[in-house]
Amino acid sequence: MELKHPCGVLANMDSSRGQNGIQLLLAAEQEAQQIVTAARNAKLARLKQAKEEAEREIADFRAQMEADYQRKLTETSGDSGANVKRLEKETNEKIEHLQKEAERISTDVVEMLLKHITSVKY
Repeated sequence: MELKHPCGVLANMDSSRGQNGIQLLLAAEQEAQQIVTAARNAKLARLKQAKEEAEREIADFRAQMEADYQRKLTETSGDSGANVKRLEKETNEKIEHLQKEAERISTDVVEMLLKHITSVKY
């Protein structure tokens, strides 16, 4: 049975156009889904690449820091003998200075002590 549209077009032509429109929408949806999936995969690949680059940079930085630490450790341990000698020299100089000062003021200290011990206060 054919129904005439008020414009004179058959009604079944409208239904075939509707089917074509649905097919076009489904195809567009599939294409959009493929674009989204491709974008998601590209993003994941970029994130993975960025993570690998960051891990390499961290490893390089860690190796550099370790090398600097080992170099400084070697430098300071090599200097420890020089530091010990320097500290011994400074200590001996201070001891000599204190001994000279003690000799210089010892008579004054002895006199002061005798004065306080022998003086009687009432």
